[in-house]
Amino acid sequence: MAETAKQATASAATAEDKGVRPERSVRVVMLALMIAMLLAMLDNMIVGTAMPTIVGELGGLEHLSWVVTSYTLATAASTPIWGKLGDLYGRKGVFLASIVIFLIGSVLSGMAQDMGQLIGFRAVQGLGAGGLMVGVMAIIGDLVPPRERGRYQGMIAAVMAIAMIGGPLVGGTITDHLGWRWSFYINVPLGAVALAMVTAVLHLPRKPRSTARVDYPGAALLTVGITAIVLVTTWGGTEYAWDSAVIMELAAIGAASLVGFLFVEARAAEPIMPLHIFRSRNFTLMSVIGFFAGFVMFGAVLFLPLFQQSVQGASATNSGLLLLPLLLSMLAVSMVAGRVTTTTGKYRVFPIVGGALMVAGLFLLATMDTGTSRLTSGLYMAVLGAGMGFLMQITMLVAQNSVEMKDMGVASSAATLFRTLGSSFGVAIMGALFTARVQDEMTARGGAQATAASAQLDAASLAKLPDPVREAYEFAVASGTHAAFLVGGAVAVVGLVAAFFVKEVPLRGAGPAEAPDATGPQDVAGAEDKLAERV
Repeated sequence: MAETAKQATASAATAEDKGVRPERSVRVVMLALMIAMLLAMLDNMIVGTAMPTIVGELGGLEHLSWVVTSYTLATAASTPIWGKLGDLYGRKGVFLASIVIFLIGSVLSGMAQDMGQLIGFRAVQGLGAGGLMVGVMAIIGDLVPPRERGRYQGMIAAVMAIAMIGGPLVGGTITDHLGWRWSFYINVPLGAVALAMVTAVLHLPRKPRSTARVDYPGAALLTVGITAIVLVTTWGGTEYAWDSAVIMELAAIGAASLVGFLFVEARAAEPIMPLHIFRSRNFTLMSVIGFFAGFVMFGAVLFLPLFQQSVQGASATNSGLLLLPLLLSMLAVSMVAGRVTTTTGKYRVFPIVGGALMVAGLFLLATMDTGTSRLTSGLYMAVLGAGMGFLMQITMLVAQNSVEMKDMGVASSAATLFRTLGSSFGVAIMGALFTARVQDEMTARGGAQATAASAQLDAASLAKLPDPVREAYEFAVASGTHAAFLVGGAVAVVGLVAAFFVKEVPLRGAGPAEAPDATGPQDVAGAEDKLAERV
């Protein structure tokens, strides 16, 4: 018996040395990673609900948009840098550092005494958030072979659903009973749990200390380029006209910086984003599909509650619940797709089916008008959610499977970055079309006075308007929603076309049974990448 136990222990140790971890151990680590992911995703949803109260106490209404913009900019710009640092110096330490920075930013934001301080501290928070998302994805890529990774997709989708549904409800409750500062302080206990669990249960192979220098010129150019692009999409059509000098200058700076970035990356010894990863057709296609999925998803999350509040008379308090059909459908489909991927190793059909359902759902949502019932809009949302469920995690899985293990961090950060940029473009373009259509319809139906009176209305305020003005506003919002979803559907068609060119490259690793005896994880990755090129 003692000899058998020793053999079992030795076998387990050997399996772990080869990168194969017991399933129970992986699940414990996944729980810690999901808490960290929830930390980043829940924050924006909670803070969004608290913003009216924050402005009421700190003032600075004219700077309100910067509270969100500073966080978004810092997150997008830092994401590729976090990914590369993890590749160079080891993922665990870099990931823990991102959690600490996020928590420092949260505490400082809760202590802010004016709007300027809050904007600056939100940027610190965003720096940490950039490392949270890419760290989770890259660590999962290290721990779990792609063939097995599908079974954990449901956990990631569940965290997204919890954040989107629970965020506004939790934010409203905290703001009403504890004050707006606790919408930031609430991150501290969650972050402390994530820090403790990651420190205790996450054990990754030690990387030899890298002697390579960080690609600072590339990081600087990429940061300037991303910042300019996000500012163009954030300010265009709102703070400044699309053809204004400020927007044109920002667009020129962004384009010049990205061209310079490509030039530097082609010559850097350790580039922030190695260009060779884009030689893989699947990786490039998944970046494109991820961009359009982000474009559609965040646009939908913005305009669906607006339609249901303004046209269907729903309460803003339960705005997160209005997205239940979309989120539950996305969660269920993501879990099924993950299980099928794990069982069969096949995935090419999912981007195609997901793209088709996404296109169908958007065009169905574009047909909504003032007479559309909540049941009908819920069914349309479920179609869109099913499409997203097929796409959201498969894109990351295939992107990670398309690169060598040494590039796992930069691949995860690139995929995350493209999705983030897609969401920024989606909100900007769909928002510009929505606003223009609402203003045109209100001017045509109610005149300038009605347009001014109904510029910002919730369901309660809308009910107090005279019937002609209220009906004009409802029609205008329905018309604006139609335009936004119509352009979203057209953009999604491009993602669907891209999905047809995805190759069915075998996923690396099918579990412990297939772990080779004498080959290390990185050698396996390299050998199978060569095999993928021949397939």
